[in-house]
Amino acid sequence: MLGRFFNHQKETQAVDVKTDVPVHVAVIMDGNGRWALKRGLPRNIGHREGMKTIHSITESANDIGVQVLTLFAFSSENWLRPKTEIDFILRLPERFLSSELPKLQANNVQVRVMGAVEDLPSHTKKAVETVMHETADNDGIILNLALNYGGRSDIVQALKLLGSDIEQGRCQIEDITEDMISDKLYTSDFPDPDLLIRTSGEIRLSNFMLWQMAYSEFWFTDVLWPDFSTEDFAEAISVFQQRKRRYGGV
Repeated sequence: MLGRFFNHQKETQAVDVKTDVPVHVAVIMDGNGRWALKRGLPRNIGHREGMKTIHSITESANDIGVQVLTLFAFSSENWLRPKTEIDFILRLPERFLSSELPKLQANNVQVRVMGAVEDLPSHTKKAVETVMHETADNDGIILNLALNYGGRSDIVQALKLLGSDIEQGRCQIEDITEDMISDKLYTSDFPDPDLLIRTSGEIRLSNFMLWQMAYSEFWFTDVLWPDFSTEDFAEAISVFQQRKRRYGGV
């Protein structure tokens, strides 16, 4: 019934790295907990395994020619999870970034973070700030981690900034444009995502980059994030390359 939303092997062709490579790929990394539960393991093990997938997919995206890879690492709604799970998840960026820093440097990866970082634990903030500083001069693929991020709150904070500009006389209400709102979002430095990938079979945005996804192509797969392979990623890119983006036109 949902087949038309999902990947099919018959659609897949080899990735053409010279044609229509998406500039910005966003990924909702879903299914870590279910991966662990299927194996009778604690959910934390699933999150740990999911970290390994981040490494392989970042390398694959870099090889294919993707310029920005945004990963939904921790949503503003994830605070509703059990405290022990939250504590574990928020230690993962620290562990991943510290262990991966030499490889990130070697591959010229620049790490960025978007979201309400100021509300994260101090150890998480310190880890991401350190890696962002260390990789700031790298000019290869941008690995953009969405931490404590929500699409609605992103729009709200953008409107607050725009409201401040109006109060201070820098612009007028009647002058507001879509571009002005986009320029206040966390993603103001990046183009909107060309492609959204979501693993685990769920078909929803989960409050992820709501403004920015207006014309993104969506690709869903039943594969759980820890099992998501470079072949799966290549398939998503291949299917994207076969689609015709009309942006409301014919």
